[in-house]
Amino acid sequence: MDQAEQLRNVIKMRNQNNIQTARVITITSGKGGVGKSNTAVNLAIWLRKAGKRVIIFDADFGLANIEVMFGAIPKYNLSDLIYNGRTMKEIITPGPMDIGFISGGSGVIALNNLYHDQILYLIKALNELNELADFIIIDTGAGISDQVLEFVMASPEVLLVTTPEPSSLTDSYSLMKALYRNPNFVGKGTTIGVVANKVTSREEGQAVYDKLESVVEQFLHGHLDYVGMIPQDMSLEKSVRQQKIVSLNDPNAMASKAYKVLADNVMNKTNNQVQIRWGISQLFSNLLAKK
Repeated sequence: MDQAEQLRNVIKMRNQNNIQTARVITITSGKGGVGKSNTAVNLAIWLRKAGKRVIIFDADFGLANIEVMFGAIPKYNLSDLIYNGRTMKEIITPGPMDIGFISGGSGVIALNNLYHDQILYLIKALNELNELADFIIIDTGAGISDQVLEFVMASPEVLLVTTPEPSSLTDSYSLMKALYRNPNFVGKGTTIGVVANKVTSREEGQAVYDKLESVVEQFLHGHLDYVGMIPQDMSLEKSVRQQKIVSLNDPNAMASKAYKVLADNVMNKTNNQVQIRWGISQLFSNLLAKK
Protein backbone atom coordinates (compact mmCIF):
# COMPACT_ATOMS: atom_id res chain seq x y z
CA MET A 1 0.00 0.00 0.00
CA ASP A 2 1.58 3.33 -1.07
CA GLN A 3 1.61 6.46 1.08
CA ALA A 4 -1.12 8.24 -0.88
CA GLU A 5 -3.39 5.23 -0.44
CA GLN A 6 -2.71 5.25 3.30
CA LEU A 7 -3.76 8.89 3.44
CA ARG A 8 -6.90 8.20 1.44
CA ASN A 9 -7.94 5.25 3.59
CA VAL A 10 -7.41 7.10 6.87
CA ILE A 11 -9.40 10.10 5.63
CA LYS A 12 -12.31 7.82 4.68
CA MET A 13 -12.07 5.98 8.00
CA ARG A 14 -12.14 9.31 9.83
CA ASN A 15 -15.28 10.33 7.97
CA GLN A 16 -16.98 7.02 8.76
CA ASN A 17 -16.03 6.74 12.44
CA ASN A 18 -16.29 10.26 13.86
CA ILE A 19 -19.67 11.15 15.30
CA GLN A 20 -19.54 14.78 14.22
CA THR A 21 -17.36 15.59 11.22
CA ALA A 22 -17.18 18.33 8.65
CA ARG A 23 -18.60 17.35 5.28
CA VAL A 24 -15.77 17.17 2.76
CA ILE A 25 -16.75 18.15 -0.79
CA THR A 26 -14.19 17.97 -3.59
CA ILE A 27 -14.82 20.12 -6.66
CA THR A 28 -13.07 19.00 -9.82
CA SER A 29 -13.23 19.15 -13.61
CA GLY A 30 -11.82 17.43 -16.66
CA LYS A 31 -10.30 20.62 -18.04
CA GLY A 32 -9.57 24.20 -17.05
CA GLY A 33 -11.78 27.18 -17.74
CA VAL A 34 -15.13 25.54 -16.95
CA GLY A 35 -15.79 27.46 -13.71
CA LYS A 36 -14.50 25.05 -11.08
CA SER A 37 -12.99 27.66 -8.74
CA ASN A 38 -15.97 29.97 -9.25
CA THR A 39 -18.21 27.12 -8.17
CA ALA A 40 -16.06 26.55 -5.07
CA VAL A 41 -16.10 30.15 -3.85
CA ASN A 42 -19.74 30.89 -4.67
CA LEU A 43 -20.86 27.62 -3.06
CA ALA A 44 -18.87 28.64 0.02
CA ILE A 45 -20.56 32.06 0.10
CA TRP A 46 -24.08 30.61 0.11
CA LEU A 47 -23.22 27.90 2.61
CA ARG A 48 -21.88 30.65 4.87
CA LYS A 49 -25.05 32.72 4.35
CA ALA A 50 -26.96 29.65 5.52
CA GLY A 51 -25.00 29.79 8.77
CA LYS A 52 -22.47 27.07 7.99
CA ARG A 53 -18.80 27.35 8.85
CA VAL A 54 -16.76 26.86 5.68
CA ILE A 55 -13.10 26.30 4.86
CA ILE A 56 -11.78 26.05 1.30
CA PHE A 57 -8.65 24.05 0.63
CA ASP A 58 -7.07 25.33 -2.61
CA ALA A 59 -5.48 22.17 -3.99
CA ASP A 60 -4.93 23.70 -7.44
CA PHE A 61 -1.25 24.06 -6.64
CA GLY A 62 0.63 26.85 -8.37
CA LEU A 63 -2.37 28.87 -9.62
CA ALA A 64 -3.72 30.40 -6.36
CA ASN A 65 -7.19 30.99 -7.83
CA ILE A 66 -8.97 31.17 -4.49
CA GLU A 67 -6.73 33.81 -2.95
CA VAL A 68 -7.06 35.94 -6.11
CA MET A 69 -10.85 35.72 -5.96
CA PHE A 70 -10.85 36.48 -2.24
CA GLY A 71 -8.37 39.33 -2.68
CA ALA A 72 -6.25 37.98 0.18
CA ILE A 73 -2.56 37.12 0.38
CA PRO A 74 -1.93 34.17 2.70
CA LYS A 75 0.92 34.44 5.16
CA TYR A 76 1.36 30.67 5.22
CA ASN A 77 0.38 27.73 3.01
CA LEU A 78 0.23 23.95 3.20
CA SER A 79 3.99 23.60 2.82
CA ASP A 80 4.39 25.51 6.08
CA LEU A 81 2.21 22.90 7.77
CA ILE A 82 4.12 19.95 6.32
CA TYR A 83 7.68 21.26 6.37
CA ASN A 84 7.84 24.20 8.79
CA GLY A 85 5.80 23.02 11.77
CA ARG A 86 2.91 25.47 11.47
CA THR A 87 -0.48 24.38 12.80
CA MET A 88 -3.64 24.07 10.74
CA LYS A 89 -5.10 27.12 12.46
CA GLU A 90 -2.01 29.16 11.60
CA ILE A 91 -2.18 28.45 7.87
CA ILE A 92 -5.89 29.28 7.50
CA THR A 93 -6.35 32.71 5.90
CA PRO A 94 -9.61 34.58 6.58
CA GLY A 95 -11.64 35.46 3.49
CA PRO A 96 -14.99 37.22 2.93
CA MET A 97 -17.71 36.50 5.51
CA ASP A 98 -15.16 34.69 7.71
CA ILE A 99 -14.73 31.91 5.17
CA GLY A 100 -11.32 30.39 5.80
CA PHE A 101 -9.08 29.14 3.04
CA ILE A 102 -5.89 27.12 2.92
CA SER A 103 -3.45 27.89 0.15
CA GLY A 104 -1.62 24.96 -1.40
CA GLY A 105 1.39 27.07 -2.27
CA SER A 106 3.19 27.06 -5.59
CA GLY A 107 3.52 23.49 -6.73
CA VAL A 108 5.45 22.31 -3.69
CA ILE A 109 3.10 19.55 -2.53
CA ALA A 110 2.71 16.16 -4.15
CA LEU A 111 1.11 13.43 -2.09
CA ASN A 112 3.43 10.72 -3.33
CA ASN A 113 6.47 12.72 -2.18
CA LEU A 114 5.43 12.96 1.46
CA TYR A 115 7.27 10.90 4.04
CA HIS A 116 5.31 8.63 6.38
CA ASP A 117 5.70 10.99 9.38
CA GLN A 118 4.53 13.92 7.24
CA ILE A 119 1.43 11.98 6.21
CA LEU A 120 0.58 11.22 9.82
CA TYR A 121 1.05 14.88 10.70
CA LEU A 122 -1.21 15.96 7.83
CA ILE A 123 -3.92 13.50 8.93
CA LYS A 124 -3.76 14.81 12.48
CA ALA A 125 -4.01 18.36 11.17
CA LEU A 126 -7.02 17.47 8.99
CA ASN A 127 -8.81 16.25 12.10
CA GLU A 128 -8.53 19.77 13.54
CA LEU A 129 -10.81 21.05 10.79
CA ASN A 130 -13.74 19.14 12.27
CA GLU A 131 -13.71 21.64 15.13
CA LEU A 132 -13.42 24.62 12.79
CA ALA A 133 -15.86 23.92 9.94
CA ASP A 134 -19.13 22.34 8.95
CA PHE A 135 -18.04 22.12 5.30
CA ILE A 136 -14.56 21.67 3.86
CA ILE A 137 -14.45 22.44 0.12
CA ILE A 138 -11.44 21.09 -1.78
CA ASP A 139 -10.76 22.86 -5.09
CA THR A 140 -8.57 20.49 -7.10
CA GLY A 141 -6.46 21.20 -10.13
CA ALA A 142 -8.13 20.75 -13.51
CA GLY A 143 -7.58 17.80 -15.78
CA ILE A 144 -6.39 14.27 -15.16
CA SER A 145 -3.41 13.84 -12.88
CA ASP A 146 -2.47 11.49 -10.06
CA GLN A 147 -2.85 14.39 -7.65
CA VAL A 148 -6.41 15.19 -8.77
CA LEU A 149 -7.38 11.52 -8.65
CA GLU A 150 -6.01 11.15 -5.12
CA PHE A 151 -8.14 14.03 -3.82
CA VAL A 152 -11.24 12.73 -5.63
CA MET A 153 -10.75 9.20 -4.31
CA ALA A 154 -10.23 10.48 -0.76
CA SER A 155 -13.45 12.50 -0.76
CA PRO A 156 -16.88 11.03 0.08
CA GLU A 157 -18.60 13.75 -2.00
CA VAL A 158 -17.44 15.07 -5.37
CA LEU A 159 -18.85 17.78 -7.62
CA LEU A 160 -17.83 17.43 -11.28
CA VAL A 161 -18.11 20.80 -13.06
CA THR A 162 -18.60 20.68 -16.82
CA THR A 163 -20.11 22.73 -19.64
CA PRO A 164 -22.14 21.89 -22.77
CA GLU A 165 -19.00 22.21 -24.92
CA PRO A 166 -18.19 18.83 -26.52
CA SER A 167 -14.54 19.11 -25.43
CA SER A 168 -15.60 19.70 -21.82
CA LEU A 169 -17.93 16.70 -21.86
CA THR A 170 -15.21 14.54 -23.40
CA ASP A 171 -12.66 15.63 -20.80
CA SER A 172 -15.16 15.05 -17.99
CA TYR A 173 -15.76 11.51 -19.22
CA SER A 174 -12.00 10.94 -19.51
CA LEU A 175 -11.61 11.99 -15.88
CA MET A 176 -14.38 9.61 -14.82
CA LYS A 177 -12.82 6.81 -16.86
CA ALA A 178 -9.43 7.34 -15.19
CA LEU A 179 -11.18 7.37 -11.81
CA TYR A 180 -13.33 4.26 -12.27
CA ARG A 181 -10.47 2.28 -13.77
CA ASN A 182 -8.10 3.14 -10.95
CA PRO A 183 -7.70 -0.05 -8.89
CA ASN A 184 -7.73 1.98 -5.66
CA PHE A 185 -11.10 3.61 -6.35
CA VAL A 186 -13.99 2.31 -4.27
CA GLY A 187 -17.02 3.76 -6.01
CA LYS A 188 -19.50 2.68 -3.36
CA GLY A 189 -17.97 5.10 -0.84
CA THR A 190 -17.99 8.16 -3.11
CA THR A 191 -20.95 10.08 -4.55
CA ILE A 192 -20.26 12.13 -7.68
CA GLY A 193 -22.59 14.95 -8.65
CA VAL A 194 -22.62 16.87 -11.93
CA VAL A 195 -22.79 20.67 -12.02
CA ALA A 196 -23.69 21.86 -15.53
CA ASN A 197 -22.12 25.30 -15.93
CA LYS A 198 -22.59 28.00 -18.59
CA VAL A 199 -25.90 26.60 -19.84
CA THR A 200 -28.58 28.61 -21.63
CA SER A 201 -31.62 26.73 -20.34
CA ARG A 202 -32.74 24.19 -17.78
CA GLU A 203 -33.15 21.73 -20.64
CA GLU A 204 -29.54 22.21 -21.71
CA GLY A 205 -28.36 21.64 -18.15
CA GLN A 206 -30.35 18.41 -17.97
CA ALA A 207 -28.96 17.34 -21.34
CA VAL A 208 -25.39 17.86 -20.12
CA TYR A 209 -26.05 15.55 -17.18
CA ASP A 210 -27.93 12.99 -19.28
CA LYS A 211 -25.03 12.68 -21.75
CA LEU A 212 -22.44 12.13 -19.04
CA GLU A 213 -24.61 9.79 -16.99
CA SER A 214 -25.39 7.71 -20.08
CA VAL A 215 -21.75 7.04 -21.02
CA VAL A 216 -20.62 6.53 -17.41
CA GLU A 217 -23.40 4.01 -16.85
CA GLN A 218 -22.90 2.23 -20.17
CA PHE A 219 -19.11 2.03 -20.32
CA LEU A 220 -18.00 2.34 -16.69
CA HIS A 221 -21.03 0.78 -14.94
CA GLY A 222 -21.10 3.80 -12.64
CA HIS A 223 -23.62 6.43 -11.63
CA LEU A 224 -23.62 10.23 -11.43
CA ASP A 225 -26.12 12.45 -9.60
CA TYR A 226 -27.42 15.74 -11.00
CA VAL A 227 -26.74 18.45 -8.41
CA GLY A 228 -27.51 21.63 -10.31
CA MET A 229 -26.84 23.99 -13.18
CA ILE A 230 -25.42 27.49 -13.45
CA PRO A 231 -26.72 29.64 -16.33
CA GLN A 232 -24.49 31.64 -18.61
CA ASP A 233 -24.72 35.13 -17.13
CA MET A 234 -23.12 38.43 -18.10
CA SER A 235 -23.08 39.44 -14.42
CA LEU A 236 -20.88 36.44 -13.62
CA GLU A 237 -18.54 37.23 -16.51
CA LYS A 238 -18.31 40.84 -15.37
CA SER A 239 -17.51 39.81 -11.80
CA VAL A 240 -14.80 37.42 -13.02
CA ARG A 241 -13.17 40.20 -15.05
CA GLN A 242 -13.21 42.41 -11.95
CA GLN A 243 -11.80 39.56 -9.83
CA LYS A 244 -14.91 39.65 -7.66
CA ILE A 245 -17.32 36.98 -6.47
CA VAL A 246 -20.68 37.31 -8.21
CA SER A 247 -22.70 36.11 -5.20
CA LEU A 248 -21.32 39.08 -3.24
CA ASN A 249 -20.95 41.54 -6.10
CA ASP A 250 -24.46 40.95 -7.50
CA PRO A 251 -26.54 38.65 -5.25
CA ASN A 252 -29.61 39.07 -7.45
CA ALA A 253 -27.89 37.92 -10.63
CA MET A 254 -29.19 34.69 -12.13
CA ALA A 255 -25.84 32.99 -11.57
CA SER A 256 -25.90 34.03 -7.90
CA LYS A 257 -29.40 32.62 -7.47
CA ALA A 258 -28.29 29.42 -9.17
CA TYR A 259 -25.33 29.08 -6.79
CA LYS A 260 -27.76 29.54 -3.89
CA VAL A 261 -29.92 26.70 -5.22
CA LEU A 262 -26.76 24.62 -5.66
CA ALA A 263 -25.82 25.25 -2.02
CA ASP A 264 -29.33 24.24 -0.92
CA ASN A 265 -29.04 21.05 -2.99
CA VAL A 266 -25.67 20.25 -1.42
CA MET A 267 -26.95 20.84 2.10
CA ASN A 268 -30.20 18.94 1.64
CA LYS A 269 -29.04 16.41 -0.97
CA THR A 270 -31.74 17.48 -3.43
CA ASN A 271 -31.58 18.42 -7.12
CA ASN A 272 -33.80 21.49 -7.45
CA GLN A 273 -33.09 23.78 -10.42
CA VAL A 274 -33.15 27.56 -10.59
CA GLN A 275 -35.80 29.27 -12.71
CA ILE A 276 -34.18 31.07 -15.66
CA ARG A 277 -35.71 34.35 -16.84
CA TRP A 278 -33.48 36.26 -19.23
CA GLY A 279 -33.95 39.78 -20.50
CA ILE A 280 -33.62 40.54 -24.19
CA SER A 281 -29.98 41.68 -23.91
CA GLN A 282 -28.97 38.45 -22.17
CA LEU A 283 -30.82 36.37 -24.76
CA PHE A 284 -28.94 38.06 -27.61
CA SER A 285 -25.66 37.64 -25.69
CA ASN A 286 -26.34 33.91 -25.31
CA LEU A 287 -27.10 33.57 -29.01
CA LEU A 288 -23.87 35.35 -29.95
CA ALA A 289 -21.89 33.21 -27.51
CA LYS A 290 -23.08 30.10 -29.35
CA LYS A 291 -21.93 31.37 -32.75
